[in-house]
This record gives sequence, C-alpha cells and structure tokens, in this order.
Amino acid sequence: MASALVAILAIFPAQASIENPSILPTPPMGFNNWARFECGLNQSLFVETADAMVSKGLLAAGYDRIHLDDCWLQHERAPNGSLQWNTTLFPNGLIWLGECFKGKGFHFGIYEDSGNATCGGYPGSRGHEELDAKTFESWGVEYLKLDGCNVYPDNEQEYQTLYSKWHQVLTSLEHPLIFSESAPAYFSATDNNTDWYEVMDWVPLYGELARHSTDIAVYGLYPASHYWQSVMVNYGFEVLLARYQQPGYYNDPDFIIPDWPWLTLDEKKSHFALWSSFSAPLIISAYIPDLSDAEVEYLTNKDIIAVDQDALAMQATLVSQDGYFDVLTKSLANGDRLLTVLNRGNYTNSTTVSIERVGLETYHTYTVKDLWTGDSNKFSGSIHITLNTHATAIYRISEVSSVIPTGMIFNTASLSCMTASDTSITFTNCTALDAQVWQVSSSGTLSPLSAPNKCLESSAHGVSLGRCNSRSASMRWVYHVTGNLINSATRLCLQERAGYLGKCGEELDNQVFGLPSGVRVVRGGKV
Repeated sequence: MASALVAILAIFPAQASIENPSILPTPPMGFNNWARFECGLNQSLFVETADAMVSKGLLAAGYDRIHLDDCWLQHERAPNGSLQWNTTLFPNGLIWLGECFKGKGFHFGIYEDSGNATCGGYPGSRGHEELDAKTFESWGVEYLKLDGCNVYPDNEQEYQTLYSKWHQVLTSLEHPLIFSESAPAYFSATDNNTDWYEVMDWVPLYGELARHSTDIAVYGLYPASHYWQSVMVNYGFEVLLARYQQPGYYNDPDFIIPDWPWLTLDEKKSHFALWSSFSAPLIISAYIPDLSDAEVEYLTNKDIIAVDQDALAMQATLVSQDGYFDVLTKSLANGDRLLTVLNRGNYTNSTTVSIERVGLETYHTYTVKDLWTGDSNKFSGSIHITLNTHATAIYRISEVSSVIPTGMIFNTASLSCMTASDTSITFTNCTALDAQVWQVSSSGTLSPLSAPNKCLESSAHGVSLGRCNSRSASMRWVYHVTGNLINSATRLCLQERAGYLGKCGEELDNQVFGLPSGVRVVRGGKV
C-alpha cells in the first residue's frame, strides 16, 4: 500500500497537510450543527449561531469556523450535474450565507460524502469530485468535511481511491479547501485493527484532519449515562493514534458538546481539557445562543486554548492508567511541560504524580500553573491532586531545562502495558506501577522507572533487561508511524506474544504500540 501511495504523490503536486503545514498550522476551532441538531438545520439557525458566537466571545477566543453538516442539499442535482442547496431551508442561498459568515469574521465550511449518497440520503460526490470541488470554491467554501457512507465496495483500497481523488482535486484548486476526512471512522471498532491503521497511514498525506472513530453521541437519543461514556469512547480511540499527529495534521475525536444536560459541568470541562491536551479540533456542536455563562467561561479559557493551539501540535500521551486516574503529558513549543489528570472513577479521589513521571529532572524546582484557576505555585518532587468524579486537572509546568519522553508503552489492541520484571518484561493490565512507566532516551533506549539503569534489549530468547549501554544496537529501538517498535540490531519487532520479538508484519494487532509523546517517529514507507 505504501508504494502505491508514493506513486500517487509523485504524479500529483503535494499539498497535503504534513507536506504543507501552513494550510492549517493549528487545529480548527468553530461550530458544526450535526451532534446537536442533525438534519434540523436552516438559515436562521446559522445566522443566530454566528451572532451568538460573536456576542458571547467565542469568535474572539478563536472559534472562527462555521460548518454545515449533512442535509443541506436538494435530493437531485441540477441539469448540469452540480449540487443544489435546499431553497426552503436556505432561502437566501449558501453564497449569501457564506458572505454573511465572512462579514462577521468566520470561515465557511460544508459537508459532502465520498460515496454514492450522503449518510442522510442526499447526492454523494462519487464521480462528481471535480465539479463539486469547483462548486464549493465558487460558493466561497473554505473547509470540506467528507464523509464515507455508501461506499461500495467498502474496503480500505476503495476508500483510499476516493479520498486520494479528492486530494488531487482539492490540490488543483486556486485556493485549496481544508480537508476533513472521515474514512478512518469506517474501519474503527472492529475485531482487527490492521485496516484501520492502513487508512490512518494515508489520511495525513491527503488532508488536514481525520475523524478517526465513532460519532460523539447525538443530542437526546440515548440514556443519560451514555453521554459521558461516549466522550470516554472517543477519548479511548484518540489515545491509540498519537504517533500520526504532527503540525498540519490533527486526529479528530469529534465534536465538543457543551450544552448536553446529561453531562455534569465537571464532565463538560473534562471533555474540553482532554481534547485541548490532544491538540484536537475544537468544533462545538450546541445551541450557542443558550450556552450558560459557566459553559462559555470554560470554552473561552485562554490558557487551555493556548495548549490546544500550541505550535508543536503534539498530542498528549498516557503516562499511566490504573482504572481511576489517567495521567497524560506532552511538551509545548516554549519548552513548558503539560500535565493532565483525569479522574475516571465514580467518586472524589486523590493521587500523586512524581516529577519523574512527567519526564522532568528531579532535585529541581518548577513553577506549575493550574490552567483552570490561573494560580501558580513552586513545586518539586511531586504534585498531589484531588479531583471530583470525572473531573480533569490541567497544569502547565515551566522553568523546564530538559525533558525525557516518559510514559506507558502499551499494545493498542489489547491495551496491555509493557511491565518490567527483574530481567525481562511481560504484558499485563495497566495499574500505574513504576514498572509500567518507561523513559525513552534520545538514542532509543527504553528504561522502566522501577529500574532506570536497566534497558530493554534483544536477546537469544527474545528480549531481556540488562544494564544500559546506548552504544549497543541490541538496546536501541526505532518507533515507526505504523506503531512498530523495531530493534536496531535484529530488525525484528516487539510483539505481545511468546518471545516478545518477531518478524515485522503489516500492522498486526500484537505489534502495534503506543509510546510517550516526544519520541521520534519514523515516517514514510512500510516497515
């Protein structure tokens, strides 16, 4: 698949996000109607939304995009084959609406589908890609969300063909549209992740963001408890994909849903803090005119938005999980370190995070800023945190001199953590032990916090832990964008099965791993 991809990009001019990050240097922020209203969209809703985003300070905070989702179309194309907007829903037309948005300071985005029909049953773009792209351009559209319903045959190769066609067409426009791809969502949550990862391999080459998994739960259709669960499901998919993200391309865990009455304020704030820690798109789906002061306050938190919009675009990764607390961290462009802690438990609880787990030097004093309160304090050694159920703390740590990528190494299929023993490793349930928190040196050695002088190495029996020697190729590991962790001496891949080392396969479930943010990722080609 990789060789075919290289051939495609050799023929057509490269203008995908990772090759030209200036197309979308930071994750998009704005509004989309779908999760809140689904097909209940019309001209008045969008005009009211735009006015409310201005008056409530959302535009000033950076939410400068307004996107129409499915069901804006007529059921038939025009005689010349072009798409038509529903004149009952949009009496002044989409050109007028786009100009209205731009007059208020917003960018205009729209929805279409790569298949024969949209998810709502309206005309799809298949066979009309060039005409539809030029139509959108003529209407003043600047952003395209391309869904993946009604694609036949529904295999990975067919999706790549359709999305690569759109990449080529958008690249040829005078003003290329930002391209939001939904293809990965159609391959997630299966018994085998290989096709999902195959799709994830090419979406960063075609567009600026990709909706990688299930839709966030739409308004009012589910029992109350389902909505927090939906946030956690999409969060769970996001943490598997950090290796793909880089400036110009963003993993998209779907919409921010601030006015859902079935979420507590702590849960809503957690949703926002976690997505911002991921440098994920912040696209709100809500009835903006009725947002409460408390909801607007957290959505416009400048310090947390700055984390989301950080120039490194690094996705926070897991330091540890124990069933109650998830601890995540990443580096920021000015050298600061982010610490985010989620209480997944159903009760108020406390935890302590040592400075070593954040990837920082011991015996040093740092300044830590609570991004919810704005309060700053000096600390060294560890941070003690108490959180309400489903609440999230988010801190920015400054006066950092050096960082070593630190956190879990876990299999993305089984979710088992690599756990150090005296002389080797096992894969076990994640329980936040020091033996499950790994430091990854710049030379590629892997050391557990429980035994920092020992490094993982290839051996006659697979892998073992020995005294660290960064000059030994058997102790150096290379992390590939496919998720493979490759030993430099043997060129074999780490795997979660007997021997823990084997011939590298095509993104096999037992060979795909998540590593800490900041680890060098090798991109391009296959292992």
